[in-house]
Amino acid sequence: MPSVHTSARGEAEDAVARPPWPGAPDGVLEPAERPIAWSMLSRALSVPLILGLVCFLPAVIAAQPGNGVRDTAYWLQLVLTCYAGARLATMILSTRRRLLQGVFWMFVYIAMGVAPFAQVVIGQTPTPMVGPRQDLITAVAMVLLGCAAYDLGALLASRRPLRRRTASARGSGGGGGPAVAHPVRLRLLVLVAFAASAFYVLKLGGPAVFFSSRQEITETVAASGVVTEGSNVGSAFIKGFGQVPALLALLFYTRRLATSYRARRTPSTVLVWVALGALNLVVNNPISNARYWFLTVLMAFVFTAMPSSAAVYRTVLATGVVGALVVFPYADKFRYDDEGQRPAQSASVFEPLVTKDYDQMVMFANTISWVDTRGHTYGRQLTGSALFFVPRAVWSGKPEDTGVRVGQWMGLRMTNLSAPLWTEFWVDFGATGMAGGMALIGYAAARTDRRYARAVTRAGPGPGSVLAIAAPLIAGYTFILLRGPLLQAAGKLAIAALCLLLISTFREQRAKRRR
Repeated sequence: MPSVHTSARGEAEDAVARPPWPGAPDGVLEPAERPIAWSMLSRALSVPLILGLVCFLPAVIAAQPGNGVRDTAYWLQLVLTCYAGARLATMILSTRRRLLQGVFWMFVYIAMGVAPFAQVVIGQTPTPMVGPRQDLITAVAMVLLGCAAYDLGALLASRRPLRRRTASARGSGGGGGPAVAHPVRLRLLVLVAFAASAFYVLKLGGPAVFFSSRQEITETVAASGVVTEGSNVGSAFIKGFGQVPALLALLFYTRRLATSYRARRTPSTVLVWVALGALNLVVNNPISNARYWFLTVLMAFVFTAMPSSAAVYRTVLATGVVGALVVFPYADKFRYDDEGQRPAQSASVFEPLVTKDYDQMVMFANTISWVDTRGHTYGRQLTGSALFFVPRAVWSGKPEDTGVRVGQWMGLRMTNLSAPLWTEFWVDFGATGMAGGMALIGYAAARTDRRYARAVTRAGPGPGSVLAIAAPLIAGYTFILLRGPLLQAAGKLAIAALCLLLISTFREQRAKRRR
């Protein structure tokens, strides 16, 4: 009689019953006490979690003293906060790990929901709003529309079954299997990581500068000669290749050790992993890097090391809200040196949401005002982000960051401003293009989540699965992509995609697979 594991693999995905406990592969059953225990835990957790995210936290913010006007913008922002809180609670309580979707709703709840709601209540914004109040109302309404479009795209993706490749199709042509890391190319990636990171460290004067401050790193890069006037392509490339290959190599070796008993018994694999860990402590540490990038490194590592842990997935999403409110605003301690350090003082836990970091909603409103004065760019801004690698010396009319252009139009001296993803679509194509773009992203995220859930099971391609590395990396990088501007975010993402493409093979190596 065939086992449950064997019979489940041959069935179509949509014909398999939903897994009875969190993180279980489709069609795999466990003893009865595990589903019962999880259902009891789910019932016990669901009520306080939903009440906390949807009711309690918005109510506490609404009760804060302030000069905010309770107009249409206030009520729309409250609706957006509650909507995002409900969707985040759904992601946390889901029986399936939805990595990309969970991180998306965590960002929306904090950066587009809780923080702007606190700003509306208190009557203070991190960045001045130069346009009329109606532009803020439009911005909140457009974010709501974009979130609904994202949900629609995810719903359409869930209705479409994933294709399962048959064994004959895999074995006949040799090129039909899922993407896995070629062993030889992976070793080459390790060599490239050490070489590129060593060049990066030596170019900046040695490892000591990486444990000083981000300000000193910026000044050292500027003095190194890789930055030319009006162009940051050189610095972006040297930073990207100095950091991304090292991170990817560490993730692949982490997955190998986490999923292969034989790898843990191989001294050479363990030594390479230790060396890569030390290398990442230098080039990807939280002292010399932006908080969003270190958050990417941390999330990618955690989800790679424990890909099947439903507890880790839910803990990251649940504690991420608390961390964003309490820890994240104060996590830039090493941004400046001692002389430029500003003491962190706050009379309320919500004050940091008003005075720093969370300018996404007000920048959307300012972008709407900017577009009203000059019109839409019809793809020009997105094209500039896609062609980020072209120097301005070659492309004299290359668009600047959306946040920079809006900041210049506002007359601000500091133009390092955010441009959330909704804004990038709005600048080019307006409301229709924004809704369509967010629907496509929702569709792609849902499909990727489903494929990732399969890749980390026994039915997946094994320790060398490229998707098992790419999905956690994209999940962590989602914060940077959603915050924007895209032109700044495109560099490291493209370098990661290039590295993954170069080491990937679609030839299934059955003899080397360890399930």
